[in-house]
Amino acid sequence: MRAVILAGGRGTRLKPYTLVLPKPLMPIGDWPILEVILRQLKRAGFARVTLAVSHQAELLRAFFGDGSRWSLPVDYSLETQELGTMGPLRLIPDLPEHFLIMNGDVLTDLDFAAFHAAHVARGGLFTVGAQKRESAIDFGVLETDAALDVTAFREKPVTPYLASMGVYVASRRILDLIPPDRRYGFDDLMLDLIARGTPARVHPFAGRWLDIGRPEDCARAVDLFERERSAFLGDAT
Repeated sequence: MRAVILAGGRGTRLKPYTLVLPKPLMPIGDWPILEVILRQLKRAGFARVTLAVSHQAELLRAFFGDGSRWSLPVDYSLETQELGTMGPLRLIPDLPEHFLIMNGDVLTDLDFAAFHAAHVARGGLFTVGAQKRESAIDFGVLETDAALDVTAFREKPVTPYLASMGVYVASRRILDLIPPDRRYGFDDLMLDLIARGTPARVHPFAGRWLDIGRPEDCARAVDLFERERSAFLGDAT
Protein backbone atom coordinates (compact mmCIF):
# COMPACT_ATOMS: atom_id res chain seq x y z
CA MET A 1 0.00 0.00 0.00
CA ARG A 2 1.15 3.50 -0.84
CA ALA A 3 0.25 6.78 0.85
CA VAL A 4 0.58 10.38 -0.30
CA ILE A 5 0.64 12.93 2.51
CA LEU A 6 -0.21 16.52 1.60
CA ALA A 7 2.37 18.51 3.56
CA GLY A 8 2.84 21.67 1.51
CA GLY A 9 0.32 24.05 3.04
CA ARG A 10 1.28 27.30 4.73
CA GLY A 11 -0.82 26.74 7.84
CA THR A 12 -2.06 30.33 7.91
CA ARG A 13 -4.73 29.61 10.54
CA LEU A 14 -2.03 28.36 12.89
CA LYS A 15 0.12 31.49 12.89
CA PRO A 16 2.35 32.55 14.55
CA TYR A 17 3.60 28.98 15.13
CA THR A 18 3.79 28.23 11.40
CA LEU A 19 6.03 31.22 10.79
CA VAL A 20 8.78 29.01 12.22
CA LEU A 21 7.58 25.44 11.63
CA PRO A 22 5.58 23.83 8.83
CA LYS A 23 2.27 22.63 10.22
CA PRO A 24 3.14 18.89 9.93
CA LEU A 25 6.00 19.50 12.40
CA MET A 26 3.73 20.91 15.09
CA PRO A 27 4.28 18.77 18.21
CA ILE A 28 1.61 16.42 19.50
CA GLY A 29 3.02 15.13 22.75
CA ASP A 30 6.56 13.87 22.15
CA TRP A 31 6.38 13.87 18.35
CA PRO A 32 5.33 16.06 15.44
CA ILE A 33 1.86 15.25 14.13
CA LEU A 34 3.35 13.91 10.88
CA GLU A 35 5.58 11.49 12.79
CA VAL A 36 2.47 10.14 14.51
CA ILE A 37 0.93 9.63 11.06
CA LEU A 38 4.02 7.83 9.74
CA ARG A 39 4.05 5.52 12.74
CA GLN A 40 0.38 4.75 12.16
CA LEU A 41 0.91 4.04 8.47
CA LYS A 42 3.84 1.73 9.22
CA ARG A 43 1.73 -0.12 11.77
CA ALA A 44 -1.12 -0.42 9.23
CA GLY A 45 1.15 -2.10 6.69
CA PHE A 46 1.86 0.71 4.25
CA ALA A 47 5.06 0.10 2.31
CA ARG A 48 5.88 3.58 1.03
CA VAL A 49 4.96 7.21 1.71
CA THR A 50 5.36 10.22 -0.56
CA LEU A 51 5.31 13.64 1.06
CA ALA A 52 3.92 16.30 -1.28
CA VAL A 53 5.86 19.35 -0.07
CA SER A 54 6.22 23.03 -0.88
CA HIS A 55 6.33 25.59 1.94
CA GLN A 56 9.39 24.99 4.20
CA ALA A 57 10.08 21.74 2.35
CA GLU A 58 13.69 21.73 3.47
CA LEU A 59 12.66 21.43 7.14
CA LEU A 60 10.44 18.45 6.40
CA ARG A 61 13.22 16.76 4.42
CA ALA A 62 15.71 17.41 7.21
CA PHE A 63 13.45 15.87 9.86
CA PHE A 64 11.99 12.87 8.04
CA GLY A 65 14.83 12.03 5.67
CA ASP A 66 14.29 8.78 3.81
CA GLY A 67 12.06 7.35 6.55
CA SER A 68 14.62 4.78 7.69
CA ARG A 69 14.12 5.85 11.30
CA TRP A 70 10.65 4.28 11.08
CA SER A 71 11.58 1.49 8.61
CA LEU A 72 9.16 3.11 6.18
CA PRO A 73 10.50 4.43 2.85
CA VAL A 74 9.71 8.14 2.49
CA ASP A 75 10.22 10.18 -0.68
CA TYR A 76 9.25 13.69 -1.70
CA SER A 77 7.36 15.45 -4.48
CA LEU A 78 8.16 19.17 -4.63
CA GLU A 79 5.46 21.63 -5.67
CA THR A 80 7.04 24.77 -7.14
CA GLN A 81 3.73 26.61 -7.60
CA GLU A 82 0.51 26.47 -5.59
CA LEU A 83 -1.54 23.57 -6.94
CA GLY A 84 -4.24 23.15 -4.29
CA THR A 85 -4.96 19.87 -2.53
CA MET A 86 -5.35 17.54 -5.52
CA GLY A 87 -3.10 19.26 -8.08
CA PRO A 88 0.15 17.91 -6.55
CA LEU A 89 -0.91 14.34 -7.41
CA ARG A 90 -0.14 15.05 -11.08
CA LEU A 91 3.53 15.54 -10.12
CA ILE A 92 3.92 11.98 -8.82
CA PRO A 93 4.63 9.71 -11.80
CA ASP A 94 4.52 6.25 -10.25
CA LEU A 95 1.31 6.10 -8.23
CA PRO A 96 -0.23 2.62 -7.97
CA GLU A 97 -3.74 1.67 -9.01
CA HIS A 98 -5.15 2.65 -5.58
CA PHE A 99 -3.50 4.86 -2.98
CA LEU A 100 -4.25 6.68 0.27
CA ILE A 101 -4.18 10.48 0.34
CA MET A 102 -4.29 12.46 3.58
CA ASN A 103 -3.52 15.84 5.04
CA GLY A 104 -0.40 16.04 7.15
CA ASP A 105 -2.20 17.52 10.16
CA VAL A 106 -4.81 14.87 10.98
CA LEU A 107 -4.98 13.02 14.30
CA THR A 108 -7.29 10.02 13.99
CA ASP A 109 -7.55 6.37 14.96
CA LEU A 110 -9.09 5.46 11.60
CA ASP A 111 -7.95 2.02 10.42
CA PHE A 112 -6.10 3.14 7.29
CA ALA A 113 -5.62 -0.40 5.96
CA ALA A 114 -9.32 -1.24 6.30
CA PHE A 115 -10.24 2.07 4.68
CA HIS A 116 -7.94 1.31 1.75
CA ALA A 117 -9.31 -2.24 1.43
CA ALA A 118 -12.94 -1.03 1.45
CA HIS A 119 -12.21 1.36 -1.42
CA VAL A 120 -10.49 -1.33 -3.47
CA ALA A 121 -13.35 -3.78 -2.85
CA ARG A 122 -15.90 -1.25 -4.13
CA GLY A 123 -13.82 -0.44 -7.19
CA GLY A 124 -14.65 3.24 -6.95
CA LEU A 125 -12.79 6.30 -8.18
CA PHE A 126 -12.55 8.22 -4.93
CA THR A 127 -13.57 7.52 -1.34
CA VAL A 128 -13.80 10.20 1.35
CA GLY A 129 -13.40 9.51 5.04
CA ALA A 130 -16.21 11.45 6.73
CA GLN A 131 -17.57 12.01 10.20
CA LYS A 132 -20.94 13.24 11.44
CA ARG A 133 -20.73 16.62 13.11
CA GLU A 134 -23.23 19.26 14.23
CA SER A 135 -23.22 23.03 13.80
CA ALA A 136 -25.11 25.05 16.40
CA ILE A 137 -26.48 28.55 15.82
CA ASP A 138 -26.45 30.67 18.96
CA PHE A 139 -29.47 32.77 17.98
CA GLY A 140 -33.17 32.36 17.39
CA VAL A 141 -33.65 31.83 13.64
CA LEU A 142 -36.59 33.45 11.83
CA GLU A 143 -38.04 32.33 8.53
CA THR A 144 -40.19 34.80 6.60
CA ASP A 145 -42.32 35.05 3.49
CA ALA A 146 -42.01 37.70 0.76
CA ALA A 147 -43.94 40.19 2.92
CA LEU A 148 -41.47 39.65 5.77
CA ASP A 149 -44.09 38.00 7.97
CA VAL A 150 -42.58 35.33 10.22
CA THR A 151 -43.59 31.88 8.99
CA ALA A 152 -41.38 29.77 11.26
CA PHE A 153 -39.11 30.16 14.23
CA ARG A 154 -36.35 27.91 15.59
CA GLU A 155 -34.54 28.65 18.83
CA LYS A 156 -30.79 27.95 18.54
CA PRO A 157 -31.14 25.21 15.92
CA VAL A 158 -28.54 22.49 15.46
CA THR A 159 -27.74 21.35 11.93
CA PRO A 160 -26.12 17.94 11.36
CA TYR A 161 -23.63 17.50 8.53
CA LEU A 162 -20.96 15.13 7.22
CA ALA A 163 -17.45 16.57 7.47
CA SER A 164 -14.60 15.47 5.24
CA MET A 165 -11.78 14.20 7.45
CA GLY A 166 -8.98 15.06 5.03
CA VAL A 167 -8.32 11.33 4.47
CA TYR A 168 -9.11 9.72 1.12
CA VAL A 169 -8.43 6.69 -1.04
CA ALA A 170 -8.20 7.26 -4.78
CA SER A 171 -7.98 5.30 -7.98
CA ARG A 172 -5.18 6.33 -10.32
CA ARG A 173 -7.90 7.15 -12.87
CA ILE A 174 -8.63 10.44 -11.11
CA LEU A 175 -5.34 11.80 -12.45
CA ASP A 176 -7.09 12.19 -15.82
CA LEU A 177 -9.36 14.81 -14.21
CA ILE A 178 -6.57 16.88 -12.68
CA PRO A 179 -5.32 19.65 -15.00
CA PRO A 180 -1.55 20.17 -15.16
CA ASP A 181 0.20 23.28 -13.91
CA ARG A 182 -2.73 24.96 -12.20
CA ARG A 183 -4.51 24.96 -8.88
CA TYR A 184 -7.02 22.13 -8.46
CA GLY A 185 -8.56 21.47 -5.07
CA PHE A 186 -10.64 18.83 -3.33
CA ASP A 187 -13.71 20.98 -4.04
CA ASP A 188 -12.94 20.98 -7.77
CA LEU A 189 -12.59 17.21 -7.80
CA MET A 190 -15.86 16.67 -5.94
CA LEU A 191 -17.77 18.89 -8.38
CA ASP A 192 -16.14 17.29 -11.42
CA LEU A 193 -16.95 13.78 -10.21
CA ILE A 194 -20.58 14.75 -9.60
CA ALA A 195 -20.83 16.37 -13.04
CA ARG A 196 -19.45 13.21 -14.67
CA GLY A 197 -21.99 11.01 -12.91
CA THR A 198 -19.25 9.20 -10.98
CA PRO A 199 -19.53 10.80 -7.52
CA ALA A 200 -17.15 10.04 -4.70
CA ARG A 201 -18.24 7.54 -2.07
CA VAL A 202 -18.31 8.28 1.66
CA HIS A 203 -16.64 6.05 4.23
CA PRO A 204 -18.37 6.93 7.53
CA PHE A 205 -16.17 6.97 10.62
CA ALA A 206 -17.34 7.45 14.20
CA GLY A 207 -14.01 7.23 16.01
CA ARG A 208 -11.44 9.81 17.07
CA TRP A 209 -10.65 12.58 14.60
CA LEU A 210 -9.15 16.06 14.92
CA ASP A 211 -7.06 18.26 12.71
CA ILE A 212 -4.69 20.89 14.08
CA GLY A 213 -5.67 23.72 11.75
CA ARG A 214 -6.19 26.29 14.53
CA PRO A 215 -4.42 26.83 17.87
CA GLU A 216 -7.44 25.64 19.84
CA ASP A 217 -7.67 22.49 17.69
CA CYS A 218 -3.98 21.83 18.22
CA ALA A 219 -4.41 22.13 22.00
CA ARG A 220 -7.31 19.68 21.92
CA ALA A 221 -5.27 17.24 19.83
CA VAL A 222 -2.35 17.40 22.26
CA ASP A 223 -4.67 16.67 25.17
CA LEU A 224 -6.43 13.82 23.36
CA PHE A 225 -3.15 12.22 22.24
CA GLU A 226 -1.65 12.38 25.72
CA ARG A 227 -4.76 10.85 27.31
CA GLU A 228 -5.38 8.15 24.71
CA ARG A 229 -2.04 7.48 23.05
CA SER A 230 -2.66 3.74 22.83
CA ALA A 231 -5.80 4.35 20.76
CA PHE A 232 -3.62 5.95 18.08
CA LEU A 233 -0.47 3.88 18.28
CA GLY A 234 -1.32 0.66 20.08
CA ASP A 235 1.63 -0.41 22.18
CA ALA A 236 4.15 1.73 20.27
CA THR A 237 6.19 4.19 22.30
